[in-house]
Parts: sequence; C-alpha cells; structure tokens
Amino acid sequence: MYNKEFERWLSYDLEDPDLKPELMGIQGNDDEIKERFAVSLKFGTAGLRGTLGAGTNRMNIWVVRQATQGLANWVLTQGGTQTVAISYDSRLKSDVFSKEAAGVLAANGIKVRIYDALMPVPALSFATRYYNCNAGIMVTASHNPAKYNGYKAYGPDGCQMTDDAAAIVYDEIQKTDVLTGAKVMSFAEGVEKGLIRFVGDDCKKAFYEAIEARQVRPGVAKDSGLKLVYSPLNGSGLVPVTKVLSDIGITDITIVPEQEYPNGYFTTAPYPNPEIFEALKYGLELAKKTGADLMLATDPDADRVGIAMKCPDGSYELVSGNEMGVLLLDYICAGRKEQGTMPENPVAVMSLVSTPLADAVAEHYGVELRHVLTGFKWIGDQIAQLEEAGQVDRFIFGFEESYGYLAGPYVRDKDAVIASMLICEMAAYYRSTGSSIKQRLEEIYAQYGRYLNKVDSFEFPGLSGMDKMSGIMKGLRDSAPSEFAGIKVNSVKDFEKPEETGLPKANVLIYGLEDGSSVIVRPSGTEPKIKIYYTTKGTDLKDAEDKKEKLAAACAPILA
Repeated sequence: MYNKEFERWLSYDLEDPDLKPELMGIQGNDDEIKERFAVSLKFGTAGLRGTLGAGTNRMNIWVVRQATQGLANWVLTQGGTQTVAISYDSRLKSDVFSKEAAGVLAANGIKVRIYDALMPVPALSFATRYYNCNAGIMVTASHNPAKYNGYKAYGPDGCQMTDDAAAIVYDEIQKTDVLTGAKVMSFAEGVEKGLIRFVGDDCKKAFYEAIEARQVRPGVAKDSGLKLVYSPLNGSGLVPVTKVLSDIGITDITIVPEQEYPNGYFTTAPYPNPEIFEALKYGLELAKKTGADLMLATDPDADRVGIAMKCPDGSYELVSGNEMGVLLLDYICAGRKEQGTMPENPVAVMSLVSTPLADAVAEHYGVELRHVLTGFKWIGDQIAQLEEAGQVDRFIFGFEESYGYLAGPYVRDKDAVIASMLICEMAAYYRSTGSSIKQRLEEIYAQYGRYLNKVDSFEFPGLSGMDKMSGIMKGLRDSAPSEFAGIKVNSVKDFEKPEETGLPKANVLIYGLEDGSSVIVRPSGTEPKIKIYYTTKGTDLKDAEDKKEKLAAACAPILA
C-alpha cells in the first residue's frame, strides 16, 4: 500500500522543488519508503509535528494543506466570524507553510489574519482572541532540532485546541486526500480578494500593552543598572522581548550575535531548547565577558525562556524551570501584596509534574494553587473556567517545569515575552534591595526545605518506538513496583483512571514514596520519549541529589 502511495507522489507535480529529488533518491529503498509513507503524521491537540521532507509522515506543503482543509471543514460548522489567525517562527519553510495554510482557508471562504513577519506563540494566541477568531495556527516545531517543523492549532479562546475539536479536525483530515483533497488559492489571490489581511498595528500594540500592564512593581527596572545578555536562539523572540524590556527601562542588553537573527538551521544550537546547557553556551560565554547580571534565552517560538544568574563569586548558574516558577510565584505574590494589587482569593496553576515547593510557597501567601495535566492548554482551561464564572482577575500566575510561564489572562498559552519582562523586573528589584535572584532562591530553600526536581528522558526512535513505549507503560500498570531503591511506594496515581484523579484521562503514573519523594512516569506527547520526573527533599542539596541518583538507578532497568 505504501509503495503505491510513493509511486503516486513520484508521478505528481509536487510544486516544492525539494520534494521530487528526495523521492527519486529513495527509489527501491523499501525501508526509506515505508518510513515516509506507511503512516501519516497524526493530528492531535498539539497539532502536527514531524521531520521536513516528502511523504505523508513528513512536514511538507501537501500535509499542511490537508491539515488546513480539515481545520477549515471544522471552522465552517462553527459560525462566528469565520476568521483564523496565523503566525510562524524562524524554522525552515515556516513562512511557506503559513502562506499555504492561509491560501487553503481563503479558498474555503474563511478570512485570515496573518502576521507580516515572524511572531511568537503568545502573539498568535493574542491575535486569535483580539480578532474573535474561530481558530489560530502557529507554524513551529517549538524547540525540536532544525530538521523538524510543525503546526499548532488553537481554539477560539486562544488556547491550544481541545481534544474534542482536535478529534473532529483529525476525522476531516482523514477524509481529505493529501494530494488532491484541499481547496487551494494562491496567497496573492487571497490578499487581492480581501480574504487574507495582515495583523494590524493596533493588535500588536494591544499585545505589548497587555504584557506591560502586568508589571508587579512598575518603574522598578528604570535606573536599576541591570546588565543583560539575551539570546533569541535564532527565533521569533528578538523583536517582542527587546521592545518590552526597553519599554520598562532595561536598555543595557547585549544580544548574542551568532543567535540574534532568524536562522532555521540553528547552527549554534542543534537543539534550540533553553532547558539545555548547549543552547545557552554562547550566551554564557558572553555573560562572563560582559559581567552581565543575567543571561536569558527564548526558544524559537518564544513561548519558553531559560536563564542563568550571576552568583556572588562571579560564576553563572542555570535556573531550572521549577526554580524559576517558584521564584516568579514568590515575587508576584509578595509584590502584589505589597502594592495592594493582589486580587481576592488569588489562583495560581501548575502542571502536576512541577515542584511541590510551589505548593508550600502558595500556601504561605494564601494563594490557591491548582494542579493540572501536563500541557499549557490545561492551565488555559483553568483561566477559561474562571472567566466563565466572571472571576478571571483571580488568576495571577501559571507555570510548568519545562520553562513555560504566564502571568495574566490576556493569552492562553505560555509566554516568554512576559516571563522575560518579569524575570528582569524581579532581578532589578532584588538588585535595588542589595539582594539577587540567587540570594532569594537560597532564602526560599532555607524557609521551605531543599527540594530537588530532575527529569530523565529515554528516547525510543523509529516506527517501533511507540510500541516499546506502550509496552513499558503497560508493564508498569500490570505489575506495579512496590518500592524504588528500597523506599516503599505509599501511593500510586494512575491518570488513565479519571474516576480516581478527578482530572481528564492521561498516560501518567505518579508514585508517592514513603520518604516524601515522588517518581512520575510520562510518555511525551510530541516526541518519542518517556520522561521520568523525580522529586526529592533533603537536608541539603547533596542529600537531595544522592536520593535522586538512587531512584534513577532503580528506574533505569524498567526503561531498558
């Protein structure tokens, strides 16, 4: 069957000059043909994500058109404005795919609002809400390596598409022939007919105003003398992040030259992920050279930010996503109480794989901290519930351990632009009081206990990878471990059983251990990986690390 599809593609006018040579190069190679054509990229709540190339199991203009026709079929049943917002980042072919998507929507009589230059995820979420759109499309593969691209789909609230809507879109995609099924109009014709319009300056201005309105201590960053090194990792963060920072008074910003401008090859960061040291290497070298107080890096679609802080001895220390989540929660709570801007019955939200240290901080400030499944759409869903109840102002902060933060309900996805602003404001404030982010973090540990959160990832590549992953999860469910590294398992939460957890169904297992540690096992939703999240609490860092290493050694054979 896949050979037949391969032959069909080979004899078709594929329009993109990169596709035909690739297919001719794999003629007669059954493994390569099977890999590209035996399955199609699956459309889920995170949309599509895959390697660039020819075939149904690759990201290319045909798969994008097919997905957009599926989305268009759903939009046409929704009433409303019949409008879709589109943005894209710096990845290879992102601009091409976004224009192809716009053309398919226009051919279906659906209006499009598309950014005239690359803009990040939060800007797409904002435009979707600003123009009362039925849906939004963000062309990005987030922090994956350069050979990937993807297509994130958003609902009318600016949140990633719900499971129900994504299932309908997926059904419509499956009914659409990948080469002949989509209605197509050129981008130029769509513009000419008035169906495709660019996002206006009014929307961009409103986006920046919404972010800057969430300053905790307005004016504190001006004249703070904060020295910053910033890397957009060759992505979409450069313009929005530097604009907002200069607006609040942070102007001593040195941009990492090799990572300043859009470059989808990510030559200096093969894995452009601010969670990993390699991506921050150039920024750290520059920070040492310039004596910066802080080094920031945003990922290509600028929804996540990683930082390194200067320590008293002049060295730089990376701050984990959990630590930054706790630092921001603490800063926002303390600052809003001091400023008299804390709402009544404040609510913060975090993913269930994030640190329990945040629970202790939230309790200290009298904030209700809600736990949700992994994926920022679940944080967005909590904001939507508050909005429905007329209480959206209660939401003060949401975060997940993978470096995603949001303060305020103006968008419904993580936002590295506001996170960068608040991190710099927080650094400026502590500097003005003779303290630092590093010192405040140590104070938090001294107050609440030395928590340690670490994640180990295990990759399962290829077509057989998914089967291996489900086999491992099945094994853990069929014969649940009674102990890890000799520490008794006190409780097991299986999120495949919503009746027990009170949350939607998810492929997650949480083991609570006798000594207060926890082990969480979760397959990634976007990559062929199983992640294990460890939380330990020790008398000091070394004690907590020793406990983690013992747990990791006990888990390794399970994932072998």
